[in-house]
Amino acid sequence: MDKVEIGKKLREARLKKGYTQQAVVKMAGIGSMYLGEIERGLKMPSLSSFVKIIEALEVSADYILRNELSAGQPYIYDELTRRLKDLTPKQRKGAVEILDAYLRNLD
Repeated sequence: MDKVEIGKKLREARLKKGYTQQAVVKMAGIGSMYLGEIERGLKMPSLSSFVKIIEALEVSADYILRNELSAGQPYIYDELTRRLKDLTPKQRKGAVEILDAYLRNLD
């Protein structure tokens, strides 16, 4: 698991909630320096700290780890489906064309 990516996702989840680091530290009962190091990808949180942080942020472990574990794939598929379902057929076709172009350029 990539501690930098996990730290980024935890930070993004915190900012999305509008929480400061101090608020999360207080809710999770962890040190502020420790949370900062986790968010910057300098440290991997222990399992118990990880659980406390995601509970404070009210996000699932799957949400944070979705690209790290194969179990996260259903979340990604569900999110893609959710975003595509309300599009018109023409918009869906355009989205698929954009995705195809993006995937071709990954190499």
